[in-house]
Amino acid sequence: METVTFETALGLFGLGWSERGLARVLLPDTSQKAMLERLERDGARPGEPTRMISGLMDRIEDYAEGIEVDFADVPLDLGAVPSFHRRAYDLLLQIPWGRTTTYGALARDLGDPGLARAVGQAMGANPIPLVIPCHRVLASNGKPGGFSAPGGTVTKVKMLAMEGVNVGTPAGQLSFGF
Repeated sequence: METVTFETALGLFGLGWSERGLARVLLPDTSQKAMLERLERDGARPGEPTRMISGLMDRIEDYAEGIEVDFADVPLDLGAVPSFHRRAYDLLLQIPWGRTTTYGALARDLGDPGLARAVGQAMGANPIPLVIPCHRVLASNGKPGGFSAPGGTVTKVKMLAMEGVNVGTPAGQLSFGF
């Protein structure tokens, strides 16, 4: 896997890709060193962005500036991801900017309302956050639920606020720095 980091209005993002497509997205972290260690695990190494990766970087920069973007056409490399997770991610890719769903709704769409916790585990293991928009999945009570990216649920709420979704805290009271 090849990797690249790049600055945005929200901070440093990291991407990893293979010949099949995007395999890893790292959201901004308070520690650049920690981000690079996570990005380059499993033998990943810095590479020269392909045309697709360069275009994706441009879209992520737009997102960081609050511009509505759609990542649905980004080729993904989910070869190492369990099939249940891939099924959940396929459904999640249909949730557009500014919209949300719940863990339970995704579980029902997967055929079993009892799978809500398994959906939560899939979201927590998402290797491609933002592009696979796990930040758009809420608990059944409309609260954020969990978020495994740096900053946890605070980051999730900020990302949703950027998309015009209010999850309990008025958007005007949020700082958009990750």
